[in-house]
Amino acid sequence: MMISEEQIESVLLEIESDPDLYTESLLSLKSQQPVVAAYLFSESFDVLTNTEKEYLLYLTVVIWRSIQRSYPELPEVTEDALGEFEEQNWERINDSSGKPFRHQLDVFFENAPQEELLAFVEDALLLEDEELDEWQLTKECRTPIFIGLKSVIDGFQDQIQDQS
Repeated sequence: MMISEEQIESVLLEIESDPDLYTESLLSLKSQQPVVAAYLFSESFDVLTNTEKEYLLYLTVVIWRSIQRSYPELPEVTEDALGEFEEQNWERINDSSGKPFRHQLDVFFENAPQEELLAFVEDALLLEDEELDEWQLTKECRTPIFIGLKSVIDGFQDQIQDQS
């Protein structure tokens, strides 16, 4: 089952209206998906500033809560699977290097089982210059954040398919 845009927007509104929900969700992610939580704090993201790491966590929480609505008993993502997805995603984006960032992402949308989650990530990273400044994000953070979140989505999707 694909997560809908409405589900994502609903989660965004919930988190916006209840700041404690973000912290609770982050703790839930950490306890129910320890491999994903460890990955988010791994050296894969050492190139990000602290603000960019916070943005990565925020986007992950939105993804996690959106998926949890449809799959509350999602099994843990494994380290091997997450590592494999990350490697595949880096290969795919490196194959399209030299193109503008937006066009590098096109390959990820072909037959994507969670297209709305990917669109959410894409929109969150394709900010206008003034929005980048407001969030204190660099253009250089977009690729590692996208690859990280795409890998996490792939890991969750892998567990969803195993449940079906």
